[in-house]
Amino acid sequence: MTVAIPLSRGRDPLFRQVYQGLRDQVLSGALPAGSKLPSTRTISEQLGISRTVAVLAYEQLLAEGYATGRGGSGTYVATAGFSPRALSHEQSPKLRLSRFGESAVGASDRVKAYQHRKKRLPYNFAYGRSDLETFPFEMWRRTLLRCARKTPVSGLDYGPSAGSPALREAICVHLRRSRAVVCEPSQVIITSGSHQALDIICRVLIGPGDSVALENPSYEGIAEVLRASRARVFPVSVDGEGLDPKRLPRGARLVFVTPSHQFPTGVILPLARRVELLRWAARHNAVVVEDDYDGEFRYEGHPLESLQGLDSEGRVIYVGTFSRTVFSSLRIGYLIAPKQLVEVFTAAKWLCDRQSATLEQEALAEFITSGTYERYLRRVRRRNASRRQALLEAIDAHLGDRVEVTGDGAGAHVVLWPKKRVSEASVVAQAAARSVGVYEISPYFLKPSSHTGILLGYSRVNEKQITEGIRRLGEVL
Repeated sequence: MTVAIPLSRGRDPLFRQVYQGLRDQVLSGALPAGSKLPSTRTISEQLGISRTVAVLAYEQLLAEGYATGRGGSGTYVATAGFSPRALSHEQSPKLRLSRFGESAVGASDRVKAYQHRKKRLPYNFAYGRSDLETFPFEMWRRTLLRCARKTPVSGLDYGPSAGSPALREAICVHLRRSRAVVCEPSQVIITSGSHQALDIICRVLIGPGDSVALENPSYEGIAEVLRASRARVFPVSVDGEGLDPKRLPRGARLVFVTPSHQFPTGVILPLARRVELLRWAARHNAVVVEDDYDGEFRYEGHPLESLQGLDSEGRVIYVGTFSRTVFSSLRIGYLIAPKQLVEVFTAAKWLCDRQSATLEQEALAEFITSGTYERYLRRVRRRNASRRQALLEAIDAHLGDRVEVTGDGAGAHVVLWPKKRVSEASVVAQAAARSVGVYEISPYFLKPSSHTGILLGYSRVNEKQITEGIRRLGEVL
């Protein structure tokens, strides 16, 4: 145990200062009742004082009842008679916050709501999660162990801020083949999840008052980041074909889109609108941020190439993550920066957290280059396709023409749009009473909407659970 006690040679006797420091920590709860105190020899070495001074301090603690001695064992904080002191709210100093801090205060309730874990339900249509049953955890553990064993001591020092060269190369090769992304490894910057990638983009390219266009509804994470950056956000309504470039505001510097599977509605941006979006960006000297959060999953027709792959001017920043395909707590994402922005994004990553964890990056690089990642994705696609089919059949059987469905062409979630006006909160509550977990879409709208929808994810429920869960949901709707 290390004890920090500030000492001054010009104040009270040293033993008194040591005694007061230990006493204050006992009273504040920093040294809990019954915990063992460092030996007098240890504390004398930590504080750079003679052992005699430490002995005198301990004797004072013992004499006043703050500590007790146990023969052959040591000195312990007394177990009774003290309760930790706490400053009352009135005593707390009124500390000034930055603009970002004020934005964080405003977002705190929403953040708590996002992080709140609801009770587990047998038929839980949770969305935005990877398939933990399918992921080859044994192989992942072996890969991690192998990387840990072969990593030299020098490899445990700080690494490149842009990320492991091996992982950047692996991501580049994979995206060229699977998503038609046009890039070089030097353009890949590893981040702590896609959320940090979006945050870095906002910090580098957006200032207070800048105009930014955002799909409505949209991912709550980017909406909160934009609020914190004090940008002027223009919600652009999404229709059955996604974002319409004709509705974009003229003065917007950036536009954030999820073209492969719009979040949360699930609609897919057609080629004509993709081309028009790039033309709009060229006319207005704007940047397009493509969040391809689950572009790996498509079930009908050929996979659509990325928006970034159509960009010939370097106006699209491509953002991806492994949270949806590997597992959420891995916290490895990436952005593909236009060449003119690589250096500034790398510096911004360094300013945020210097670098992402090295060992996990090396393991993921081997996981991808060995072919294990693509084999795993094929298994997930087959499994998701089967679950998607079961979901659509169950919806047709138990909900029929009472709802419309969007988002079933890609990704791992769909949206039910009841044709009759309903209360989302009431549907969610009544479904939960029947052990079914479904989710509201309204929190993702940037401004109030007359639309009511129910989100259903299917990556973590099997076919039997899907059928029974939708049957029970049919009793609610």
